[in-house]
Amino acid sequence: MATLKTISVQELAEIGDQKKVELIDVRTPAEFRETHATIARNVPLDALNPEKLLADRNGSGDQPLYVICNSGNRSSKACEKLIHAGCENVVNVEGGTQAWEQANLPVVRGKKTVSLERQVRIAAGSLVLLGSVLALTVHPYFAGLAAFVGAGLVFAGVTDTCGMAMLLAKMPWNRVSGDDQQCRVA
Repeated sequence: MATLKTISVQELAEIGDQKKVELIDVRTPAEFRETHATIARNVPLDALNPEKLLADRNGSGDQPLYVICNSGNRSSKACEKLIHAGCENVVNVEGGTQAWEQANLPVVRGKKTVSLERQVRIAAGSLVLLGSVLALTVHPYFAGLAAFVGAGLVFAGVTDTCGMAMLLAKMPWNRVSGDDQQCRVA
């Protein structure tokens, strides 16, 4: 099985100046709409079908497939999925879109959105607060809600998989309608 290769945003930009590269961004459509590398196309991690993606490459399977996300976590998971499906030449972009922007490389900017990470923190904090208040005012069993969320956060930290993030990514406000796709290059 192939090992996970990485590339810096500067190296990828240099390669992109020389020839056409295939870069997929595995963030949610709303995150992609907010800011993305000009050469990227969106294939959200929760909708990533490695077999279909590889079949759609039209014989360019020997060419590198570059994968980017916000900081590198989701893209490394996508790379692992692609490698497991048989894609030998998959490359994770180190530092993700954050590093791309910090390097002053060209991005497309669109409508602002609340990041998925912030949404998880808001939802988890709200549920813990709600469970605690209800446990103090209504019934002690509501402390179970706070304990459940805490256990979920521990599980997310240990496994690097967040069920709440996967659920929030499917919410309507994290989807993009046709009207929302107007962006400008920055």
